[in-house]
Amino acid sequence: MYDYLVVGAGPYGAVFAHEATKKGKKVLVVEKRDHIAGNIYTERVEGINVHKYGAHIFHTSDKEIWDYVNSFVEFNNYINAPVARYKDELYNLPFNMNTFSKMWNIKTPKEAKDIIEKQKQEITGEPQNLEEQAISLVGRDIYEKLIKGYTEKQWERDCTQIPAFIIKRLPVRFTFDNNYFRDRYQGIPVNGYTELVEKLLEGIEVRTGVDFLENREELRKLAKKVIYTGPIDAYFNYELGELAYRSIHFENEILDTDNFQGNAVVNYTEREVPYTRIIEHKHFEFGEQEKTVISKEYSREWKLGDEPYYPINDAKNNELYQQYKALADKEENIEFGGRLGEYKYYDMDKVIRSSLDFCKKELK
Repeated sequence: MYDYLVVGAGPYGAVFAHEATKKGKKVLVVEKRDHIAGNIYTERVEGINVHKYGAHIFHTSDKEIWDYVNSFVEFNNYINAPVARYKDELYNLPFNMNTFSKMWNIKTPKEAKDIIEKQKQEITGEPQNLEEQAISLVGRDIYEKLIKGYTEKQWERDCTQIPAFIIKRLPVRFTFDNNYFRDRYQGIPVNGYTELVEKLLEGIEVRTGVDFLENREELRKLAKKVIYTGPIDAYFNYELGELAYRSIHFENEILDTDNFQGNAVVNYTEREVPYTRIIEHKHFEFGEQEKTVISKEYSREWKLGDEPYYPINDAKNNELYQQYKALADKEENIEFGGRLGEYKYYDMDKVIRSSLDFCKKELK
């Protein structure tokens, strides 16, 4: 008899399994996929760690979490500095003085502020949609070139049909600083994320290719308590309806060149280009391999069978989640956690923090 059955070998489940095992508990981890590490899984292709489910850059201002992950693996000093491509023009992100000087051929923060302030005046009342919200924050030029097409591809609808709250704020910096994140600590595991999860699960029984929901009766008999990190609506057979997500389709290519785009992340911001961005994986680890691996990302509406990536935390879906949570609270000997279990968009550090906080309550 196991003390805990952990459903899902992603970061939340792996951290819980590790901490429970440290406390002398007997743990079994089951994972539907044929590999561990969930969406942060990396696989080696041509000597390059490829982020199989999209780019993951670890960033946090939580020193305890930074020290925790670094106790398992070494992190490099990668800084996320994406580039946006609009037609044949290249711009630095997030919006900063490099962006503004390229767009308007200006040199000082005052010049940039004056242009943005003038363009913002176009929107007079309360913004009614994402287009008006964006213009009211950064002006028409930046909206047209760097926000409009990219956002419309992400959501598969015009910006005038997307609610304003989706971009309550946009980072605008009047310094020449391309560092996307403001967090104190940032980097990527030197040997890829899979090794981090392998270290967390060292010495723990893990069964991959096992679908908990298809075998729940016999699996639940194996342990005193279940830690479930799958989709909360799937657990209840979608009886109240499906929670909505955005999904991503990836097209991967191995190219016979040592450097395709000169940066790990390049966003394609015109709507006519079908993909939202291209990831060149080797640049996450300053790779010098002879070949390179790129991934083109296409955003799309989630449907059953797709990988759920981004919860759509609007009022309707949050209300539906609360109804599922009420059902979950009545279940005995099972806890729901992680991005899918809590229907919450979590950065990696927040997933680990959530799991460790739960461990403190659970593993007394």
